[in-house]
Amino acid sequence: MKKKWQQWLSLSVIILGVSVVLTACSGKKQDNATGTNRKNSIALITDSSGVDDQSFNQAAWAGFTAFGKEHNLKQGHGYQYFQSNSAADYTPNFNQAASSGYQTIFGVGYALKDSVKAAAIKNPKKNFVIIDDVITGQKNVASVTFKSNEASYLAGIAAAYTTKTNKVGFVGGAKSSIINSFADGFRQGVQAGAEMLHKKVTINVEYIGNFTSTDKAKAIAQSLYSDKCDIIYQAAGTAGNGIFQEAKDYNQTRPAAQKVWVIGVDVDQATLGNYKTKNGQKDNFTLTSVLKGLGVATKTLADAAARSKFPGGQHLVYGLKDNGVSITRGNLSSSTWAAVQKQRTRIITGQVKVVNSAK
Repeated sequence: MKKKWQQWLSLSVIILGVSVVLTACSGKKQDNATGTNRKNSIALITDSSGVDDQSFNQAAWAGFTAFGKEHNLKQGHGYQYFQSNSAADYTPNFNQAASSGYQTIFGVGYALKDSVKAAAIKNPKKNFVIIDDVITGQKNVASVTFKSNEASYLAGIAAAYTTKTNKVGFVGGAKSSIINSFADGFRQGVQAGAEMLHKKVTINVEYIGNFTSTDKAKAIAQSLYSDKCDIIYQAAGTAGNGIFQEAKDYNQTRPAAQKVWVIGVDVDQATLGNYKTKNGQKDNFTLTSVLKGLGVATKTLADAAARSKFPGGQHLVYGLKDNGVSITRGNLSSSTWAAVQKQRTRIITGQVKVVNSAK
């Protein structure tokens, strides 16, 4: 990846997704990229979690809204999303976005890879982006991946320093190299943190099988918390909301000494951790969130396309070094945050190598 792309990243842009208003109705024929907006026009094809998932898709959409505001574009006529309810919607949504005149079309998630490849071949004069996977040999496709394993390692350090039961959990959506990289980074971080503290921490890893089944996610979380895990790191898209709900139900009925935590993903999920204790006091159980700069990536590429500088054929990788991934301070103690920052520096300088299953 060319270094100039890395330098454009700014962690501050990541938080744009917090206040995004998600009111679009996708798939309407009147949603066209018309007139002078056509060259700048961008479209987002979501995975089945939807654009308001409070996670992956929503973070990507934040970059779209920022781009639209900066370029004075209207949603539906300069930028738009096309929501997929299932995998069967991917290809039709790409076809509709292309036929509606959108010039740069983004596929959010590795599951859309084949649809991006096919759409790019069918529309050689348009720009396409695949996020969380790599497509080679197509000059009108840019690939974007993130070193979320690095930020997950830091979340593991935080978990090891915070756990009281010395048992923590990881819950992923569907098994894949991408989600496995979250789990592997977290596991490595937990083990490293435990060694620093001269203790042993057990890690339970579970998968839901998809990114939408909140009920199944809630049931898995209930099992893990019942098994004395007091922290769960979730990388499960919309399904992850079920884990937050179970933590809320658990914490509302138990003493503060038995409090359990959730580690958020993709965006700052602190607000999902708000609850009232058994005594009616306001509290929060989001320990920290692993951030992925999706909004940064989508806006950066949209800006480049608008300047006729679209990086077709390139693979752009965002990591800790360029603030493309990070974790929030959240509810971490001062000593835990200091340990996290120390390990962040060690990763950036190459002293710590974090395993990456997504390679």
